[in-house]
Amino acid sequence: MPLSSATVRRLQVFLLFALLLLVAAGPEERRLSIYSTAANYSLAVQSRQGVDYIGLLEVLEPLGTVSAKTNGHRWKIRFNNVEGEFTDGKPQTKAGGTNIDLPASFVLENDRGLVPLSSLTILLPRLLGGPVTFHPAARRLFVGNAAVHFTAQISKTNPPALVINFTSPVNPTITTEQGRLAMKFTREGLVGPATPTITFDSKAIPSATFQEDNGAAELTFSGTVPLMASFSNDNRTITIAQPQAAAVQGRTAPSPPLPAASSPAVPSPTAPSSAAPSPGSSPGETRHYFAVIDAAHGGDESGATLAGQLLEKDITLAVARTLRQELAARQMTALLVRDADVAMTTEQRASMANAAHPAIYLCLHASSQGTGVRLFTSSIPHGASDQGPFVEWESAQVQFLPSSQKVAARLGAALQTLQVPVRSLPAPLRPLNSIRTAAVAIEIAPPDLTTGLNSAAYQESVARMVAIGLAAMRDELEAGR
Repeated sequence: MPLSSATVRRLQVFLLFALLLLVAAGPEERRLSIYSTAANYSLAVQSRQGVDYIGLLEVLEPLGTVSAKTNGHRWKIRFNNVEGEFTDGKPQTKAGGTNIDLPASFVLENDRGLVPLSSLTILLPRLLGGPVTFHPAARRLFVGNAAVHFTAQISKTNPPALVINFTSPVNPTITTEQGRLAMKFTREGLVGPATPTITFDSKAIPSATFQEDNGAAELTFSGTVPLMASFSNDNRTITIAQPQAAAVQGRTAPSPPLPAASSPAVPSPTAPSSAAPSPGSSPGETRHYFAVIDAAHGGDESGATLAGQLLEKDITLAVARTLRQELAARQMTALLVRDADVAMTTEQRASMANAAHPAIYLCLHASSQGTGVRLFTSSIPHGASDQGPFVEWESAQVQFLPSSQKVAARLGAALQTLQVPVRSLPAPLRPLNSIRTAAVAIEIAPPDLTTGLNSAAYQESVARMVAIGLAAMRDELEAGR
């Protein structure tokens, strides 16, 4: 049936109005998100001759006392007691007393100093006196230990739920549409696993993806049932479940029914689908990891070169994976801090371990010096102690140190059956001081002068004896959580 001329005119007006709205909205503004212990904030990114620029004064203002002064073509900035000197149109600059070549020229506009966005990883450590990490594709900058990590695991409730624990409170924007529930983090410095896809041993919630874009991070969950997100633990925990199963604590965000997902089942570094329930758990309880295994080094930080092209980071990861298998064979679940060749700071490792609340934390190292195995427990700074509910980051291990020393003694006894030297001693080995559970570092050296660290048989025997030693005191460690 043909439309009347009046209806056609109304449609034309509607389409014109919609087009005007789209034009007025324009493209999404490009943003840089900065995360620090002082403040989390977002700034607009500007383009000059095809290069992304950012205002340096605006970057530094929330982080401390800062001032800037223009003198002709020269621009000086002072952050706390550190100075930077720039010249309009020149890539050469000085920051913190060090000469630096910027990837593009400095721009001075109306007394406002603009620096290339990519230069922040060079300039900020000089001005701030500490490390920064930049995710250039997503335009997300982390100052110091500001990243928020998470662990995700399927509970043994009926029906099951996905429990996500964060190292700091979060407040994402939650949206739902057919086939997914998405949480967008614009104010929190959430960082994801080594791989963007996470799979779970659940037909209801088979997988999730993590991605970053334009100063934000997003976790997207696929499902085959209606889903709801509920918040608890002061917004440090989010539970994804069917509406009737969700433990509603605070606000919730429901979603419509979701079709079946077709994501392939692949191993996940944050939630291994093959992990067994923790000992002593019963149906209806959330599964806990018995152990957190931390393979030292990774990424650009390769550790020691042990022999030829053999790197410490590769040995520690191989032993960590073997130890996880040995523990699983004895019904003890384990979470690997890293399950790929990625770099992590000691603060990030400690935060991830503490968020998982394990019964034992094991940090793995390797050395070509000497023979056998060395077991290290924390060397707490003199006079350090907890102050009521407030825990010092560098002395969080204080109350757990007796348990750590007992674990080291038991592991030492088990490892001596390998007929290799075993030594136990305290050491200022990070991040042991910051761990809030029993914590031991294990450094593996060659078994003798003829066998190398790349011997799979030696790695397996060390992992097996560590697992046997932990199994012997499993109940005691579980009771001390």
